[in-house]
Amino acid sequence: MTSDQHSPLDGVDNDPYLWLEDVTGETALDWVRAHNAVTEAQLATGERFEQMQSDVREVLDTDARIPYVRRRGEYLYNFWRDGTNIRGLWRRTTLEQYQSDNPEWDVLVDLDALAEAEGENWVWKGTQLLRPHRDRALISLSRGGADAAVVREFDMETRQFLSPDGPYSGFYLPEAKTDIDWIDIDTVYLGTDTGPGSLTDSGYPRLTQRWKRGTPLSSAETLYEGESTDVAISASHDPTPGFERDFVTRSVDFYNSRRFQLTLDDELVLIDTPEDAGISIHHEWLLIRTKSPWTVEGTEYATGTLLAARYEDYLAGVRDLTVLFEPDDHSSLDHYSWTRDHLILVVLTDVRTTLRILTPADNTWEERPFEGLPELTTIEILDTDPDSGNEYFLNASGYTSPATLLHGVIGESEPTVVKSAPAFFDATNIVTQQFFATSADGTQVPYFVVGAEGSTPGPTLLYGYGGFEVSLTPSYSGSIGRAWLTRGGTYVVANIRGGGEYGPGWHTQVLKSGRHKVHEDFAAVARDLVDRGITTPQLLAAQGGSNGGLLMGIMLTKYPELFGAIVCQVPLLDMRRFHLLLAGASWMAEYGDPDNADEWSFISQYSPYQNIDVDGSYPPILIATSTRDDRVHPAHARKMAARLEELGKPVLYFENIEGGHGGAADNAQLAYKTALTYEFLWQKFS
Repeated sequence: MTSDQHSPLDGVDNDPYLWLEDVTGETALDWVRAHNAVTEAQLATGERFEQMQSDVREVLDTDARIPYVRRRGEYLYNFWRDGTNIRGLWRRTTLEQYQSDNPEWDVLVDLDALAEAEGENWVWKGTQLLRPHRDRALISLSRGGADAAVVREFDMETRQFLSPDGPYSGFYLPEAKTDIDWIDIDTVYLGTDTGPGSLTDSGYPRLTQRWKRGTPLSSAETLYEGESTDVAISASHDPTPGFERDFVTRSVDFYNSRRFQLTLDDELVLIDTPEDAGISIHHEWLLIRTKSPWTVEGTEYATGTLLAARYEDYLAGVRDLTVLFEPDDHSSLDHYSWTRDHLILVVLTDVRTTLRILTPADNTWEERPFEGLPELTTIEILDTDPDSGNEYFLNASGYTSPATLLHGVIGESEPTVVKSAPAFFDATNIVTQQFFATSADGTQVPYFVVGAEGSTPGPTLLYGYGGFEVSLTPSYSGSIGRAWLTRGGTYVVANIRGGGEYGPGWHTQVLKSGRHKVHEDFAAVARDLVDRGITTPQLLAAQGGSNGGLLMGIMLTKYPELFGAIVCQVPLLDMRRFHLLLAGASWMAEYGDPDNADEWSFISQYSPYQNIDVDGSYPPILIATSTRDDRVHPAHARKMAARLEELGKPVLYFENIEGGHGGAADNAQLAYKTALTYEFLWQKFS
């Protein structure tokens, strides 16, 4: 190899691996297959691998899991996969049946049978039921797990998909990243790929249309067109009786949107809230959650405040705002959900959840705590019934506490356990502790440590994400328990900045030029683990996927001395070209624009692909991705692995040919991929 081949990759012109961006090109796939073979030969063998794969598959396939449901009208709906139903069943039951030990399920779609009959590799992507009668559904099916999906209309009474060419033509849209919503039984809003100019630079709909049944898609009426630089344009219909409304949203970037109400005359009326705020509309109420300080008529509302206003008054210019939640240094609003008459808030206090109930009454809001909930667990709202009642479903779990599903009706019944998941591993001597590390700028960064009580320094896996305001709260994982904890490993989750654990400000301070704080936080946790005697650098591994995969690439290239191994999954790594690959343009609000010299100046400081040190000493890394990931381009992983290999660094590579951004299309693939990960780690630490 010449010295030129070992030179830093400081731009696109000297990138020797651009050919790996050809996702399904035969040359690129031959490279993938060859590298998969090497990885599988090293990892997918031996008794330990087989046992871990079997253990994880048992967790994923068992019928003892909780079948989580969503209420839609009189039925509770569930999508279920197990060892027999590999692709899954879409089914429904009644609450009475669901509360029994062995519910009777009414199967609506058997995806395995459908895929076999049609010769397709269908993966379930979701459904939308027509309200209020729910006699039709729009079902999205993906080939191999990609974000792009085929949309087909399903008749709930006949249990058949409607043919687009039949006498009563069904709605049908070919594979695309489609946004669609029912207006009535014969009309939908949609945005989809209709040819040149119909998509944004991010690959999402650039315009929204109204489409009538029985008419060609080319005749759909365009209601709004965005710019190519927008992330996406969408429209929706609220059919709530007495509050029927239509809305159009222009997502200017990943965090800023302009929302409009669409009048009966197809006029757009701006809902004049901060573009970075989150809003929701329920009956007569508008809720606004600020993501930056907002001053209204002389009053400043802090970042992360939840405000309420009467919607029609607000639209008319009245700014009578009520504070429903105000954050402090330790507490933030994680999420909220309406029932018909009440608002449930989920609050994080140092990454521990509490719930509150708010009820609008006359000119005030009554607040009371949510009683009867288990302690020391993470609680999330799974479902409520905002249309017709005050029912709710809550899920509670912790790192060593299997999931418990609770059901109740506000004002009528206390939360009652309706389903409990079994323990998939023995946690008798495993404890969860919370510590705080001090980052480079003095910020206290919380993290959870899960492992054997009183253990000496040993194999430790540190997980992180640090982006897009995603909070990492304690949750149960039978796979981690069986493949890592019960084999003597310690598991750590870092609540670094970039997430939402302390509200929007925990995230916004690391956008663009502040990104280095994410890396510094994670490195601080790694050092703190060593300082506390929990592990050593040689026995410490790091793991992350997607944005967390970018974090792993940075740990490899900037902090290699802190780790003995790294697992990097479905990652962003070439930050010089991320905005040109698939959905990458939509994330420039998070990272910056590489084509802007000022912003590339800080991106270039950490972009892993451009920062591989020719002479550096790196810990072993396993890089894994999916060919069918149409969100984060697999070339990020491919090119990084190729470059590391070229320079003689210790790297293994695995690419699942299916699976989308989740990395696996079914339980068998997920179990296999998971076992590869832990076998890689145990080989390094045994």
